[in-house]
Amino acid sequence: MGLKKHIRILQELGYEYLYLEREMENTVEEKLKKLEEINRVIQECKKCDLHKNRTQAVLGEGNPDSRLVFIGEAPGGDEDKQGRPFVGRAGKLLTRLIEATGHKREEFYITNVCKCRPPGNRTPTPWEMEACFPYLRQQLDIIQPKVLCLLGATAARAFLNRHVAITKERGSVINWEDKLLYLTYHPAYVLRNPSEEMTLFEDIKRAIQLAYS
Repeated sequence: MGLKKHIRILQELGYEYLYLEREMENTVEEKLKKLEEINRVIQECKKCDLHKNRTQAVLGEGNPDSRLVFIGEAPGGDEDKQGRPFVGRAGKLLTRLIEATGHKREEFYITNVCKCRPPGNRTPTPWEMEACFPYLRQQLDIIQPKVLCLLGATAARAFLNRHVAITKERGSVINWEDKLLYLTYHPAYVLRNPSEEMTLFEDIKRAIQLAYS
């Protein structure tokens, strides 16, 4: 997303100070430039075998000044084609639930642990996540969010380095370095278990409250 388009979206969301404060505009511009540099690197990355079948790597998108980042496990087929995170059925559900809280998707940053699609949308291996995690860490260093909403057990495992029983641990808030991890279901899980949609909605709402409290 270009700087002018990004600032226009933020203005529509009420962030008028981006036009009034030149220093803040420069901060946003610099963050976008740094994120684009990472994007150029991941498009050429061959650190694991996932690069062999990708159409394109998917860095992420959204507000680089957001205090909340949503993190899934890896791109799926639609994401691999479009180069955008969470644009398939699971992404549409995530977007709808964010909007149900009274916010817009563009207010937040959305990404995945792995930047390339695993074959057949399988779960990324620990090695694949380990190889890709430095890119995610660089993104977080640039964005500097307060809360990371981890969507699903795989994303949580990437941060906690242990098995995560997401049905038991969802709703947990865990300190990680200088940030808070909020664990919840992946939208794809909710598509398979529609009765959990309200749970995911409440978790998203709470993650937003934590980030902006």
